[in-house]
Amino acid sequence: MSDARLSETPLPRPGVLLPPWPGAMVPVTGGEVLVRHTPWTGPVDDDGQPAADPPADAPHERALYVHGLGGASTNWTDLAALLAVRFDGYALDLPGFGQSAPPSRYSVHRHVQAVVDVLEWVVAQPGPGQGAPVHLVGNSLGGLVSVWVAARRPDLVATLTLISAAMPVYRVPAAFDRAITLVLLPGVPSLAERRMAGVSPEQRVRGLLQMCFGDPTRVPRERVEEAVAEMRQRDEQPWAGQALTRSLRGLMTSYFRVGRANAWRMARSVQAPSLVVWGDRDKLVDPALAPRLAGVLPDARLQVQAGIGHLAMLEAPEPTARAVLALAEDAAAGTTGAAVATGETGSRAQRV
Repeated sequence: MSDARLSETPLPRPGVLLPPWPGAMVPVTGGEVLVRHTPWTGPVDDDGQPAADPPADAPHERALYVHGLGGASTNWTDLAALLAVRFDGYALDLPGFGQSAPPSRYSVHRHVQAVVDVLEWVVAQPGPGQGAPVHLVGNSLGGLVSVWVAARRPDLVATLTLISAAMPVYRVPAAFDRAITLVLLPGVPSLAERRMAGVSPEQRVRGLLQMCFGDPTRVPRERVEEAVAEMRQRDEQPWAGQALTRSLRGLMTSYFRVGRANAWRMARSVQAPSLVVWGDRDKLVDPALAPRLAGVLPDARLQVQAGIGHLAMLEAPEPTARAVLALAEDAAAGTTGAAVATGETGSRAQRV
């Protein structure tokens, strides 16, 4: 494990909050999912404006973003815009979330298969980067899913970035302790779905902000309004409550897997250069897992973000983008692993 390096590549300065990127439905095993596309912009100048004459050899790669439990592809709007200096970005709604229809059965395995299917679709798209492995970025549940994907299909993954990945733990956060116990009981998910239906979108968004952000006051009013509108739209879907409670049940069930199916063993077999990002105010997944995960991955670097919560890509998109870009730059140059290690291991990390 080494400290995360931050890229010095100039990043876009949009000046205004961007709307969600457009998307289209993509077929996956058992159905289809929405995939949003953030087009490559190429390099920008020091003022954050697109380069007038980008060099012909400017890096033009592809990335796939995988959201967490209760999230959606819109979680990646700002980070994908920054990373467009290097990547054509794709972000999917996992089955049952966002605008994607539910699977026949909720499980981590179904989400893994959906991500593999979308990766194969991304790799096959014509244009620069066609046929090449993709930079995979996952948050929370999406981070756990991405570990499985990278371990099982190394041919599809160029680098792996894990933001507060929901790796198996056997002591859950106090805020979740009772809720998780109930969700695992037969019949309780249906009761939870009915109770959730009685809470207004505004109340749910406020609760999520308090739980997921280190400092909820950082969230622009426009983003809060977008989240409320998205929550209202989800409420119109008959499967919305099922997606959250039954995916949570599937997540917790996966924690009890042993042998080769255990996620920690999967992480040890990941071949791609990796980046572990964590906020030190994460209330949902213990930040103490960050150095453990970075130490288990064979070729990993670690970034701990001071004052940030569970959603670093939303709360601190620029330092997150700079760490992801540095990983991609070093992977392209062949300087990951020992070549960039500082010689210290353990819990030491680059902090921002």
